[in-house]
Order: sequence, then structure tokens, then C-alpha cells
Amino acid sequence: MYDICIIGAGPAGISSAIYAVSRGLKTIVLEQKAVGGLLGGVSTVTHYAGIIEEETGETFAARLKAQAEGAGVEIVMEQVKKAKLTGQVKIIETDQGSYEAKAVIIAAGTRPRRLGIEGEEEFQGRGTGMNPAKDGARYVGKDIFVVGGADGAVKEALYLAKIAKKVTIIHFEDTLGAIPEFTNKVRQTGNMEVRLHSRLIKINGKEEADQIVIRDEHTGALETIQAPGCAIFIYAGSTPNTEDYPELETKDGYIVTNEKQETNLAGVYAAGDICVKQVRQAATAVADGAVAAIHAAAYIKAQR
Repeated sequence: MYDICIIGAGPAGISSAIYAVSRGLKTIVLEQKAVGGLLGGVSTVTHYAGIIEEETGETFAARLKAQAEGAGVEIVMEQVKKAKLTGQVKIIETDQGSYEAKAVIIAAGTRPRRLGIEGEEEFQGRGTGMNPAKDGARYVGKDIFVVGGADGAVKEALYLAKIAKKVTIIHFEDTLGAIPEFTNKVRQTGNMEVRLHSRLIKINGKEEADQIVIRDEHTGALETIQAPGCAIFIYAGSTPNTEDYPELETKDGYIVTNEKQETNLAGVYAAGDICVKQVRQAATAVADGAVAAIHAAAYIKAQR
């Protein structure tokens, strides 16, 4: 029996765990893939107070893990399959076992959304579905396409421009949605092109992706671009990982919480990108985790 079971080891989950153990609570963190969550896979970490020089997602994740383990947090690499969250004792079932806890903090984050276009699945790992920080080196001197115009997409495009022959940003809107810091750098980078009001609709190739088709959102005109051995990095938004928690109130798939990070069920909290919120950043995830753990600790204390 644990006091708190935390699902997810991204910034929100690790923050929750550190605050929970500091209050003397027996705490376990369940993580499906790796400490750091999606942030652990980005090329660079920016705009977070306290990052080290040239902070990458990998170094940030390593420091999160080291801090948590140094605080005495138990981290278990297992995939949650089912959760019973009603009642005083919460039961979390994984692919390897079952855990009971007095309170649960769900910090399972989101996963990248797919475009659902022809060739996207076919060329997984051979041009699509890859990570710039881990797979970018395979495309040195090649044409690289980045789909998306928000901060995350443009930041990764800037990173890839350092190794690519050319980076083309494909964005369906008329302007990029990234902050000026990033858009200004794009304009100053010679091997970058921005294709606005354009949508990627097809990926072709044989052994690997060699050709893409884009559509002009204004005119409907199609354009085929030849790019042998190219890479396509897709940033089409995210989908919250809430499928395993049908008992919780959600809005557009995201968990509804109050200012204490409480859900509609007593003793169940949520933190980070999985929640209904306006700003999804590492800083806000860490804040959510702290708030959730502090109030979960108070809830457990009140039950004794």
C-alpha cells in the first residue's frame, strides 16, 4: 500500500514525487517509457529557469531522474493498463503487476498526433515518425521537412537546419504560430524555407521516403517535391493519454481539475499537459505537480 501513486515521470510527475516524499509519504512513480516524458526527446530545452548551458531533452531528463532518485522516489518502468479510482483505496494495474494507493496523481501527459495521410505509417522510421535529437544525424546533408508552425516545431526545425542541406517548414496557416525568438532565427537562417498555407497530404517512396505532395490551402493546387532520402518530422499537436481513466471528467479528452489539481474523484489529482489548461510548458507542468502533491498530502493526512 502506497500513500501516493504517480502515473507518468515527466516534469509534472517527477515534481509531484519530489514534493510527496518531502512530506514523508510512501510514493511510487509508474512510467511506461522513460523519465522526462516527451520533453526528454527534444533537441534543446529553452525558457525554463535553471537549465544548464546547451540543455537538451536528454540532459534535462537525466537530471530529473537523478534528483528524484536522490530524494528517495521509487520509479518503476511499467505500463498502466487499468485504474480503479473510486473508493478510499485506488488500484492501478500495469502490464506487470498491481498497486494500491490512498491517492493518485495522473501526470501521463500526451502523445504526438498523427496526420493520418498516405505514407505516414508506411515510412515509419524510414523518413517519418522519428526524433530529431536521436535520428537527425542520419539526415546530414539531406532535405528535411518539418510539419507545423508552433514553438516546438520551429525550434526543432532550427536544430535540424544545422545538419540538413535544407529545411522546409510546412504550415497550413498563413503565419507561423511560434514566438518571435524562433521566427526571427528562421529568417536569419539561409538554408530554411517556410511554406505557409500549405498542407502535407502524401509521402511517397520505395525503400525510404523520397517524395512529398503538398496542397495550397488557398488555391487547392497540388505540388510534388522530389527529395531522395528525405526526413519528415511531424508536429501536428498532441493527444492526451486519458483512455485508461474513464471515471474521470474530461473536456476534449483532457482531464478537468480545479485550482488544487483535484479531479472529480476524491483523492485523485492530475498534473501537467494531460489537464485542461491554457499553457502547456515545462514550467507549468512542474507547478501543477507541486500543487497536486501538496494537496494530495493534505488529503491523506485528513484521512488518517
